Amino acid sequence: MTTVALAAGTTIGLLQLFFMFGGHWAQPNIEQTGVLQEVAAITRIVSAAPPAVRPKIVQAASTESFRFIWFPQSSPTARSIESAHYNADEVQMGHDIIASVIGSAARQMKAFSVDNPIAQTSGIAVNSAKYPSATFMAVQLNDGTWLVCAALVRSWGFFWRERLLLEIATIGAWVITVSLIASRQLSRPIEDLAKEVRRSGMKPSAAPIPEQGPRELRLVAQTINAMQVQIRKFIADRTTMLAAISHDLRTPLTRLRLRGEFIDDPEQQARLFRDVDEMQAMVDGALSFFRDDAVCEEITTFDLPGILRTVVNDFADQNINIEYSGPTRATYQGRPFALKRVFTNLVENAVKYATIPSLDLTCTPAHFVVTVRDHGPGIPEDQIGRIFEPYFRGDKSRNRETGGIGLGLTSALTIVQTHGGEIEASNCADGGLEVRVILPKLHSLS
Repeated sequence: MTTVALAAGTTIGLLQLFFMFGGHWAQPNIEQTGVLQEVAAITRIVSAAPPAVRPKIVQAASTESFRFIWFPQSSPTARSIESAHYNADEVQMGHDIIASVIGSAARQMKAFSVDNPIAQTSGIAVNSAKYPSATFMAVQLNDGTWLVCAALVRSWGFFWRERLLLEIATIGAWVITVSLIASRQLSRPIEDLAKEVRRSGMKPSAAPIPEQGPRELRLVAQTINAMQVQIRKFIADRTTMLAAISHDLRTPLTRLRLRGEFIDDPEQQARLFRDVDEMQAMVDGALSFFRDDAVCEEITTFDLPGILRTVVNDFADQNINIEYSGPTRATYQGRPFALKRVFTNLVENAVKYATIPSLDLTCTPAHFVVTVRDHGPGIPEDQIGRIFEPYFRGDKSRNRETGGIGLGLTSALTIVQTHGGEIEASNCADGGLEVRVILPKLHSLS
């Protein structure tokens, strides 16, 4: 509210300054100044007076700003005025307005500026250096004589049409300028709040959002800070609970393994040990997922193509050659080890259940896009939207030894979302599955 009021006050103040110091651009038009009425009155008086007293009348009517000069019809100056060449703009300048004011007291009128040669005629000439804006109007009276009115200092502005256009342009320019400045002042706190919220989402353990700016934004910041405290408490309580469950489950699992040693039947013993190992893997995997180790890693600046090449090299050590395409260097801010787990998981899934994939990195002005594409059978369209759900297993034939426990893609999605990104999966038209990891180019996240 204060910003809007200041913007409106500033606009009004600037307009007042313009009309105060804008020179003749900002002055009222000639009709509002009374100049025409003064010229008309002097013209009627001179026209009605005998020729002998006319020089005294015009001398008495002259002031520092206005000079009136009367010339007999037979004088050289009168003949020069009548035969002189006038610019069309000068002649037409306000002709209708002047004629309506002077009425029948004049035969014709000539208007010219100080640049016209007639302005330097004997008896009319003024110092153009001293009066650069001098304007002249010559009125021929009914008896053929000429009355010249010289406005040495221009005291009027444009005619009403030009003045209206000038006012609209000036008001528009000031309103647009002040509005841009005011809107920027209003939007900056919102942008800062958005950056802080993004930083807080990437790093729940980060410092609280500064409670500053307008009252509404401070209230939003307070609400988000309170929510962050509740989220941190929930995560801590959940992790503590799962750690306790994991600890409690390990004890009976260990007892089961020890008792299995006393089973004489080797086949039944192997089945028991396999079930115990599977349960142990499920407990450890669930605990690792719910602890959300990615959030504990600090945000740092690293080379994203370097991470992808590391993944490629790790699989190359297993004689799995993955093709990488993309830039050689691209700086990114995030959690490198967590993202490496994401890309490793996606490549590993493709290697296990499809074909050796290709790895591609694309840079856009706002995002990094990492694409993992294989040439396998793909995923049924009715299941492709569920592959990131916890414990979802699209291929029912996959056993626990080859297929894990169903939390790998869910964990990958969680890590990418904590970076403000998203994962998209789609079947390719020519066969195979394409998984795209879209990471926004974030700044100042630490």
